[in-house]
Amino acid sequence: MSADLPPDPELGGVGAQKRAPTPPSSQGVRGTRGSGGEWNVEVARGSAAGFHGRDVEPGGGRQVWVQQVDRPALVLGSTQPDALVDPAAAATAGVEVVRRRSGGGAVLVEPGGTVWVDVVVPPGDPLWDDDVGRATHWVGEAWAAALARCGVVGATVHRGGLVTTPWSRWVCFAGLGPGEITVAGRKVVGVAQRRTRHGARFQGAALLRWDPAALVALLRLSDEEREEAVADVADRAASVAVTEDALVTALLDVLPT
Repeated sequence: MSADLPPDPELGGVGAQKRAPTPPSSQGVRGTRGSGGEWNVEVARGSAAGFHGRDVEPGGGRQVWVQQVDRPALVLGSTQPDALVDPAAAATAGVEVVRRRSGGGAVLVEPGGTVWVDVVVPPGDPLWDDDVGRATHWVGEAWAAALARCGVVGATVHRGGLVTTPWSRWVCFAGLGPGEITVAGRKVVGVAQRRTRHGARFQGAALLRWDPAALVALLRLSDEEREEAVADVADRAASVAVTEDALVTALLDVLPT
């Protein structure tokens, strides 16, 4: 079962994907101007475990990390128990199980199925905000603007508090938090953050595919619970009809200047 937003003029025009040039698809670095100086942009391909294990180093300035996974992974939130996962199901599906250092529910990331971009700002940067809820608003605004450049109409930044649902403790895209993006009431971009003394790391994931049944199949649930979970979360999120290259390039173009 899927809940993809159709590639029509209201939810993402296919022709609009050609508006921006293609960014590097292999490891590399490029810079784009920001109000605090240069954004140091890295594009890397590897495992979700490696990406989530990366630390923010001191003196790095503003950074953008474009993360391209080379294998499927079920990413648990920092407080979710290991017992949440059905290890046999994950092994059979060839999905590694990893844990991120930020909170929230589980996310299934797959090659070509998720646009994963992290942005890092150091303490004292004009984009830094001590209010952890409000701090994500500019990140959401950048994602919304990038989606608009790709032809997605109606991308909205959630500026309220955490919105929970019966399955949001299990599945990230079943809930809604500050700075996250919805289109037609469905979540299309998830945002999480982690702060250290060296900076704030905002992790963003946009759905190019949304298959809640594939994610729920990896959880330790009864058949009845799986059916209930899929029915509940299916329409709470959706994929967007854009390409990864177009969305990444648009996001880099709209970072604060």
